[in-house]
Amino acid sequence: FAAQRHVLTYMEDAVSQLLENREDISQYGIARFFTEYFNSVRQGTHILFREFSFVQATPHNRASFLRTFWRCFRTVGKNGGKYSSICCYLLTAQEYHCLLQLLCPDFPMELTQKAARIVLMDDAMDCLMSFSDFLFAFQIQFYYSEFLESVAAIYQDLLAGKNPNTVIVPTSSSGQHRQRQPPNDCNPLEGVEASLFYQCLESLCDRSKYSCPPSALVKEMLSGVQRMTFYGFLMALAKDQGINRALGALPDKGDLFLDPAMDQEIEKLVAQVSGLSVSGPASSSADTANMPARNSPRINSPWKPLHHRRKMDAESEGSNEETDSSEN
Repeated sequence: FAAQRHVLTYMEDAVSQLLENREDISQYGIARFFTEYFNSVRQGTHILFREFSFVQATPHNRASFLRTFWRCFRTVGKNGGKYSSICCYLLTAQEYHCLLQLLCPDFPMELTQKAARIVLMDDAMDCLMSFSDFLFAFQIQFYYSEFLESVAAIYQDLLAGKNPNTVIVPTSSSGQHRQRQPPNDCNPLEGVEASLFYQCLESLCDRSKYSCPPSALVKEMLSGVQRMTFYGFLMALAKDQGINRALGALPDKGDLFLDPAMDQEIEKLVAQVSGLSVSGPASSSADTANMPARNSPRINSPWKPLHHRRKMDAESEGSNEETDSSEN
């Protein structure tokens, strides 16, 4: 159970955070730190602003990152279908990458480009994409990264007329993403034989130690066609709502822009800000005093921000000393 849930990964990270921020943590106790750390893991907020090596370290981290990206930026494409002619609702791969880096500063551009290639196929990489198209393609590319590397190698062997007898499974951590050469889908026979392709994928799923889509859903996807191209397969994975539900990170496409809990919090904030802005100078203090207290939910983020806060405090003290000396 511990290995399956990657308990050791989180224990090592918790201890590392504890040692790095021991001065701040000593003020309120180690027990409280561990409680808040594992609460953040359970809630999925532990991946905020963390390094990419940690974000991709476990399936739970990947699902948490996908869910956080959706919740933070779903409004980017909320009106994309209705007003698709307005460019501000459609973004390029580079712009989506900038959004990803707001949550994970060292997120690799290569993964963003691979996700964009699923949507754009052979189109130029600077073409605009809707939020929903990019998000579901990114989900497949990010969560099943190692699986797709093996699929690409299998597909290339089948195109070359080879029948892979051995399953190619990545041996290194997915943190070191290799440059994948796009398989040549411009083939007179339109890809590879679907039944043979599935046999290879079924063997891969059975023997791979990395996350793979459910074999039954892959079989259902390939059973309806005679031949399949590589990017056609990736697009089918991205559009399959059964695979999306099995992964469990994102809602169905029809509910992609619905998040009642988040909307309610935003409405409360807007109402509170609007109430303050319309209040006159004479009544603003009284209105503020009578305003009901709002207990905003605390996001239990990792302890990196404490380190940055100490650094900012030190810089602030230094700037004050310079100001004092200049005044004297």
